Amino acid sequence: MADMDWPGCAKSLKGVILDMCGVLYDSGEGDGVAIQGSVEAVKKLQTSDLQLRFCTNETQANREKFVAKLGRLGFDISVPEVFSPAPAAVAVLKERGLRPHLLVYDGLLPEFDTVDKTNPNCVVIGDAADKFSYENLNEAFRVLLGLEKPVLLSLGQGRYYKETDGLKLDVGVYMKALEYACDLKAEVIGKPSPMFFQSVLDDMGLQPHEVLMIGDDLVSDVGGAQNCGMKGVQVRTGKYRPSDEGHATVTADGTVDNLAQAVDLILNQRN
Repeated sequence: MADMDWPGCAKSLKGVILDMCGVLYDSGEGDGVAIQGSVEAVKKLQTSDLQLRFCTNETQANREKFVAKLGRLGFDISVPEVFSPAPAAVAVLKERGLRPHLLVYDGLLPEFDTVDKTNPNCVVIGDAADKFSYENLNEAFRVLLGLEKPVLLSLGQGRYYKETDGLKLDVGVYMKALEYACDLKAEVIGKPSPMFFQSVLDDMGLQPHEVLMIGDDLVSDVGGAQNCGMKGVQVRTGKYRPSDEGHATVTADGTVDNLAQAVDLILNQRN
């Protein structure tokens, strides 16, 4: 069907999911900086007839602090609209009776206050930033190696992300190191996990073909959404690289300069 091509598919959309870091803002010193036009673009979506959710692999703060930071940058977003890996991980831990050894950023620790962490029988890693020292990685390695059935949960699998002073290694790099050292496969909670995306769709009460994902990560955002049956559009901000457009395994349904351009294309098609 012609209207399923970008941006023609906008005519049949009922919802939009936005990635946050690299799409709405670039993280960095202090609160980071809003990407030009992104605050206004979000306001346009909020006043349209489209449902809007935010899907992030942010794991350096709990959702309340994260939303407060975005508020200081000019975004009017509520906590229930934001889906991040930590609450999903807590649900998995409780459901499976897992007691985690945590290798996460200090600001994320309160998310796990309700979880039993005595005598760990799994490891959870997130974007721990400077906490990814040799000592801390080796401790996580030893916990896994000492388990009869080691379980490694990773709050995402990104290779890198962008801050205002340049690119930074993301959690996926350290996840792969532990996978290799322990000869196991991590369970990814967060993008591009189908279960994570499905939780957002369930909250919206929409089918995949009714929703569009906009992100800067070709694999986790675009590819993850496409694997769930959604359309995926990539922005040329954040971690975007020109080589993404010739990627061997993932091709975005559309590529735009920034969120503002994507939103204008969507809303113009619906008018």
